[in-house]
Amino acid sequence: MIKNFCCFLFVFTLWSSCESGTKSINTSSREFVFESVKGIRYEEVKRRFKNRLSFNEEGFMQKPSWIIEVAAEDTMMAWSPQKHRMQKFYLQYDHGNLYNFAAEFFKVKHISNDSLVFQRVQVDGRLVASDVRSDVNMTFYAQNYIKNKLKTTAKQLQKPTKADTNFIYKRAAAVNQKVDDGFAATEPVQFIPKSKIVAIKKISTIDKVANRTESYDYMFPQYKITINRAYKDFAYQATAIVDFQGGIHIQRVDGVLPEDAANKKKTVQAIADIYIRNLFNILPGTTLGIPHNSQITLMILGKAIKRP
Repeated sequence: MIKNFCCFLFVFTLWSSCESGTKSINTSSREFVFESVKGIRYEEVKRRFKNRLSFNEEGFMQKPSWIIEVAAEDTMMAWSPQKHRMQKFYLQYDHGNLYNFAAEFFKVKHISNDSLVFQRVQVDGRLVASDVRSDVNMTFYAQNYIKNKLKTTAKQLQKPTKADTNFIYKRAAAVNQKVDDGFAATEPVQFIPKSKIVAIKKISTIDKVANRTESYDYMFPQYKITINRAYKDFAYQATAIVDFQGGIHIQRVDGVLPEDAANKKKTVQAIADIYIRNLFNILPGTTLGIPHNSQITLMILGKAIKRP
């Protein structure tokens, strides 16, 4: 599964334009009219895969966060966390029951004064991808409905369910039996230095231009470890599994010739066992408070003692 890990999430998160696994849009579906819900502010309370869970096998978590309001038949307002205000977007009816706003396509599955249900989809031309890129269902409740009828808050409704917790328990139990398997932890691995001769930096990979969202930082965690007073100068980049007890298991070393791969893997594993394990407290990745194996990328720099 680990071999497909990066490829799967790259496709899912970036919503690539590959046209494989598509189906024709039913253009005969009636057009939804938003006039009846104009002026009602809705908050997203859950976002689910088709399995009705917030998580998939790779650990990607659907996080409900949108706040929207129909301002006019052709205008949708959405909350901007960056600008801390509602922004207007052109609400474009595409075809079938598909709409576009805020650079996303949505299939409207339900509309009422109390709730909306959208399916976020990947559209290529006039085709809707039928693969994982369109496997996102978003449920919104009207703020008035949440406050006065449900007597709760959107924050409470957004919490993971018992089914989510049970799913993570089962996934963790399965991967923790192996040293070469894992899934992304929503609370990634932590390296806490025990000595002044080491330094740790977690590298952020968020890139708005490339559509790399905050989820990349927990899906593909990267760390730069600097070791002073090493036995010699060295620099390695490696993929590793950090197990549920904090053990490091090097999977591969990047940028080496195939004939050197096995020896380099042994060398980096020795560095992890001798330096990293002894000079850091390593806290395993967790999801919903459950520790489990997870995959990380390590950039390890060794700096030898400079002798006169």
